[in-house]
Amino acid sequence: MAHKKGGGSTRNGRGSNAQFRGVKVFGGEFVRAGGILVRQVGQTINPGRNVGVGSDYTLFALVDGTVTYEHASRSKKRVSVYPNAAN
Repeated sequence: MAHKKGGGSTRNGRGSNAQFRGVKVFGGEFVRAGGILVRQVGQTINPGRNVGVGSDYTLFALVDGTVTYEHASRSKKRVSVYPNAAN
């Protein structure tokens, strides 16, 4: 009978999967309707014009357009999507 553990790393591989949070589309970029803008824990960045909120606080675009990050107040940030006249 073997007295050494064979082969692989038996103590690894049980961690939780990564959440992949953060800003997905930055200011000035074009986004399609339904495109995810920000994945976040809680409402760190608030929705502005043409932006919806998912049940896990994910912000997504409601229309095709250009993404803009703005200050809603001194402490609050907001993201909006403005439709392009050319599109």
